[in-house]
Amino acid sequence: MKRMMKGVLGLLCLLLIFPLSAAEIARVTVPDKISLEGGHRLVLNGAGIRYKFIFKIYVGALYLPEKMPTAEEIIASTGPKRILMRFLYDKVDKRDLEQAWREGFAANHDEPAMRQLEERLSRFSALFSDALKGDEFWLDNIPDFGTRVSVNGEPKGTIPGDDFYPALLRIWIGSEPVTTELKRAMLGQE
Repeated sequence: MKRMMKGVLGLLCLLLIFPLSAAEIARVTVPDKISLEGGHRLVLNGAGIRYKFIFKIYVGALYLPEKMPTAEEIIASTGPKRILMRFLYDKVDKRDLEQAWREGFAANHDEPAMRQLEERLSRFSALFSDALKGDEFWLDNIPDFGTRVSVNGEPKGTIPGDDFYPALLRIWIGSEPVTTELKRAMLGQE
């Protein structure tokens, strides 16, 4: 019994010294830490799967400078952030992506806010083409610079304004998220 307890304690000590470095969701490895250019180091706040009906559409992950438990705290924070989307579904048409962006924004913003975001939302939507299985979108908040969009590691463009990224975050963690399950997962509650 003592030998078994020592073994278990030894294993726990190893896990504390060498923590697991990634999560696996739907056979997608989600790193627990990433670095943005400029030396910003981010940690995984939470990750989950976006389902539509019974179909797995993408793995969504939220990275922050440090873990934060509430949507309000995350949306209000001004530091660097990343939303990672890794597509699981065979193909999501550009038209469907654009519709999803618009629906996500509209569900979480009133008409005056939507008017203020409209031109930038159109520019944002134009940065994307069809999403194919395995494609990875990085939606980065770069303080004092804007919202940078990269597809499969290739920068596509930047949307200016400190108000755009918080508006974008609300798609996943706002009062009317794309799904409640993905919101809880990205907040690290699952």
